Amino acid sequence: MSLLPPDPRRLRAILAHLDERLAQNETVAVYLRLQREAVLAALARTEGGGRPARRRSRRGGDSGGESGGPPPGPAASAPRSGYVVERKRTPHGREPAVVHRALCTMIDGTPRHIRADEARAALTDPNGEPCPFCRPDTELGPDLA
Repeated sequence: MSLLPPDPRRLRAILAHLDERLAQNETVAVYLRLQREAVLAALARTEGGGRPARRRSRRGGDSGGESGGPPPGPAASAPRSGYVVERKRTPHGREPAVVHRALCTMIDGTPRHIRADEARAALTDPNGEPCPFCRPDTELGPDLA
């Protein structure tokens, strides 16, 4: 984050939002952890007169190795092509399954990778719908209508 607000109240609101998103979405957890650290550092500068924020150690397996580079995240092991299905549970029951292209940026939650034939079947099911952003139904063919 390049520009963060200078006041602690807004920084705490951003921090609370990032913590909530970290708990909900593991596919972007690495990115959100980096953002959270930036907010903590900015909060420490505004409240503590410039002393750096205390960095928490990463959970086991998340260390990123000795190279100092970013830790390997879910994106490192995700296929570069294909489809994923996203299922959401809400307090009111399940929402329709959403089919995405594998590289769609609108995937929320933990998706399950599927083959093209499984994506076609999911899109023909009444409880499945295509992502309106990446539109996997256009790539899979017109026989889905």
